[in-house]
Amino acid sequence: MYIAGFVIPVPADKMEAYRTWAKTSAAFFKDYGCLEIVESWEDKVPRGKLTDFHRAVAAKDDEKIVFSWQIWPSREFLDAAEEKMHQDPRMEMTADMPFDAKRLIVGCFTPIHVMGRG
Repeated sequence: MYIAGFVIPVPADKMEAYRTWAKTSAAFFKDYGCLEIVESWEDKVPRGKLTDFHRAVAAKDDEKIVFSWQIWPSREFLDAAEEKMHQDPRMEMTADMPFDAKRLIVGCFTPIHVMGRG
């Protein structure tokens, strides 16, 4: 198991557009072997004194935070899939993306403890 995680600032009035984009994107990633995707819309994201999700992505007052992760079989599998995905025209960012991709945070992680999965 290998995890790709994302923190994304999305204008609050683009929630439905984001939901549509996420559904289309999930189908794309599934085509390349992604096992699971969770897209989470901000519900309780406190502002900290030093750091927080809002500061991390320079969120504007009218933006909400999306916290998302993808589960892939392994790092090697994701690396190979990314090579193929970058050749696929569906991977190109378009003007109708419902968020500013320049402020998206992405990171990949090797799990050290998993609870609740077989």
